Amino acid sequence: MRLIFFRLAKSKRGATAIEYGLIVALIAIACMTAVNSVADNTISMWGYVKTNIVPKQD
Repeated sequence: MRLIFFRLAKSKRGATAIEYGLIVALIAIACMTAVNSVADNTISMWGYVKTNIVPKQD
């Protein structure tokens, strides 16, 4: 049992996988923030089109 523990303690693969996981999580958060910002601007633009450009129906 000790041998397995010492092998796991020396292994670098687990740390590398965690680092890659953190990088992927940060990229995903950045993407979601960017998409949310674009969505807000797009909603605002279409609201402007709806109120000012589209003729009102009687």
